[in-house]
Amino acid sequence: MKKIKNIYKTLLILIIISACKDIDSLDFLESIPPPTNISATYSVTQDNTGLVTITPVADGANSFKVYYGDGTTTPVEVKIGGSTQHTYAEGTYTLKIEAINIKGDKAEATQELVVSFKAPQNLVTTIENDPGTSKQVNITAKADFATMFEFHSGETGVTQPVATANIGSTINYKYAAPGSYDVKVIVKGAAIATTEHAETFTVTEILQPTVSAPAPPTRASADVISIYSSAYTDVVGTNYFPDWGQASQGSSWAEFDLSGDKMLQYVKLSYQGIALKDGTSIDVSSMEFLHIDVWTSGDATHLETSLINNASGTTSEKPVTKSLTAGKWTSLDIPMKEYTDQGLTVTEIFQMKLVGTPWATGTVFIDNIYFYKSPSVANSATPIDFEAPYTLSAFDGGNTSVVANPKTTGNSSSMVLKLIKDAGQVWAGSKVTAANGSFSIAEGATVTAKVWSPRSGLKLLMKFEDATPWPNTKATAEITATTTVTGGWETLSFTLTGVDAATNYNNMVLIMDNGTQGDGTDNFTIYIDDISLASYLDFEPKFTLSSFDGGDISVIANPQTTGNSTAMVAQLVKKAGQVWAGSKITVSQKFSFVGQNKVKVKVWSPRVGLNLLMKFEDATPWPNTAASAEVTATTTVANTWEELTFDFTGISTTIDFYNLVLIMDNGTQGDGSANYTIYLDDITQF
Repeated sequence: MKKIKNIYKTLLILIIISACKDIDSLDFLESIPPPTNISATYSVTQDNTGLVTITPVADGANSFKVYYGDGTTTPVEVKIGGSTQHTYAEGTYTLKIEAINIKGDKAEATQELVVSFKAPQNLVTTIENDPGTSKQVNITAKADFATMFEFHSGETGVTQPVATANIGSTINYKYAAPGSYDVKVIVKGAAIATTEHAETFTVTEILQPTVSAPAPPTRASADVISIYSSAYTDVVGTNYFPDWGQASQGSSWAEFDLSGDKMLQYVKLSYQGIALKDGTSIDVSSMEFLHIDVWTSGDATHLETSLINNASGTTSEKPVTKSLTAGKWTSLDIPMKEYTDQGLTVTEIFQMKLVGTPWATGTVFIDNIYFYKSPSVANSATPIDFEAPYTLSAFDGGNTSVVANPKTTGNSSSMVLKLIKDAGQVWAGSKVTAANGSFSIAEGATVTAKVWSPRSGLKLLMKFEDATPWPNTKATAEITATTTVTGGWETLSFTLTGVDAATNYNNMVLIMDNGTQGDGTDNFTIYIDDISLASYLDFEPKFTLSSFDGGDISVIANPQTTGNSTAMVAQLVKKAGQVWAGSKITVSQKFSFVGQNKVKVKVWSPRVGLNLLMKFEDATPWPNTAASAEVTATTTVANTWEELTFDFTGISTTIDFYNLVLIMDNGTQGDGSANYTIYLDDITQF
């Protein structure tokens, strides 16, 4: 029987492969994950018979096996989207749902089923507005002798339940409009009798953002001109609320503070302006895009953005209108071509104009207004050089580590730097050491850092030092910034003084409350993120490595330093697996192909004529993965380093590519030997 199943599985995969238009690519097989989010919904016949309809669900499943949990030894097989019925005696049962994907991989989950012929008792319902989604209500119900519950929304003309769920699960229901509704929750078991809860509930509309706009990527100063953004240095002296007589239209404005993250707020937007300092203009002719992040509750449907030029004293402006998405941030990247194609000169931009649709009705929140162009150096996702970006150390009672962010309100980053001051010296602190060269800093430059502090008034000292041992260490002046927020994130600024342009500053020193002894408690524990200088530190892992179907990838000490002296490289091995065996490099910040559609890689190969296939994929699981074309480059030398180039001309710039896929000699089975082992370094877009 096992052999028959394996033959069936192989035939099924072959049928799918033969149906694919691109029969040269079998990469989809490696990205089929085991099923996840496995559960079942119940529908109980309310006639005291104990008849239960069970509908299994899962992500990535092709079929199911349901074990009833009542002593029935043989499971029932259920197709995707199907159900099974079973009659139970009164009691509590543990069902097992086994989900199987198209490859035959299995995963399982268990859940409880209560069958009782008593009316549900001890009903407890929770009905509340969702904190992040406007006009969404979340409903849960718990009761003894109950199996499922249904929710009646109370909307005019709606007489049937709008949703059902198992007891203990949550219904998420979104209303079309805010207001008060007579809602009802009815819980049911196997008994004829039901139990219900009714109340008048007020559905609320979220009228302001609850999360910050997406964090802008790190960019070189030459590649960005910032009007309003904490990520970059803004044009000095800009007036964000010149009014231009629009208060008479009922419009108003303010700087909105979201847990330390500030943004512009325009209420009942007719039109409002942004004006540079008197007599000041900027030349944005070398920039390729204007970026704006906009949030609206839905009362503004479109935003018109005009650039106003003042070339030689002659004012001219041109508008571009974009639609907005209600209840979430809309990130607009407007090509400068949309302005210049209208005949606008953009060499002396001195004002911007923002117009709302409908007129003088909607409220918008705006953040991250900046012009940018393709990186003059590699973008944030590349180069991937496999070197550690920094190391951490502490001294005299300091303690430092990178941890999962425990304080996500106001800062949604995954990883942050944790600093603790233990009972040591009063100068106890920590160091962040640049692994490659030094931190790039300059006299008068401003370093910003997001800081979560348990108290206001905490003083954080920062200075930069070279790698020379004391007493000959060269250091900048010590700069101290003080927290103003208790139990929340805020951005602190440090203006550098005493910087020697000829010194390589390898170490960034951080000392909490210098002069005061710590005690290692929460009162002396802070979190730091997004240290913004030329060497941007956000403490997120830059990439992760994985392999599939016989591939193997790892970062190792460089065994072939002739022609490439870097310390660490990636080793790729193709073992005896599938002929498409390969590896993935998954980045935390997506690859951007705006103006950069070629990739170069240093490769050490044991032989001439080795084919290295490269493609980019998004993060969506198969079969909905979006991928670039597969580009192959061939080695021309053996046992030495060379640089291969992969041309992705025509690649989509709208897909969020997070995975770089590499396959050695696609179509040929490897054997794990030195003949199928290569080394990679310095993967760079250009």
